[in-house]
Amino acid sequence: PGAHARFDAVERSYEYYLSIEKDPFNHPFHYYLKKAPDVDLMNDAAKILLNYNDFQCFSKSNTDVKTFLCNIKIADWQFNGKEFVFSITANRFLRNMVRAIVGTLLEIGLEKRPLEDLKLVIEGKDRSSAGFSVPAKGLFLTHISYPNDIYTK
Repeated sequence: PGAHARFDAVERSYEYYLSIEKDPFNHPFHYYLKKAPDVDLMNDAAKILLNYNDFQCFSKSNTDVKTFLCNIKIADWQFNGKEFVFSITANRFLRNMVRAIVGTLLEIGLEKRPLEDLKLVIEGKDRSSAGFSVPAKGLFLTHISYPNDIYTK
């Protein structure tokens, strides 16, 4: 009875959808790209995220949070020939974090910035050095996990 949907969650998962083909049915749910990014390069960058836990650089500026620490468990890109899907799972997310991560990884995948930049961005803790935030329309919360003792029988 005292459970809180947001604060009692121990893990959350999001997916972000990008399309390289114009499709009127997916338009409201995908971010359209004219050029396909390098999925292998973006996966190399996504693996770097797993080595860090302070993501101040991906947080919305001027936000009132007590900590920027997040434990990312999964960060992975999939490509099926016409759409890219970025999956990410962590114990918590900062406001705008997933969209800023996707924008930064896209810049790497489109070779607008080198892979090595990601470490500098994270360690620099400056939002302005990270990539752009992709539009919200491709972002979906896909799973939330709660501790077992929260459920009543």
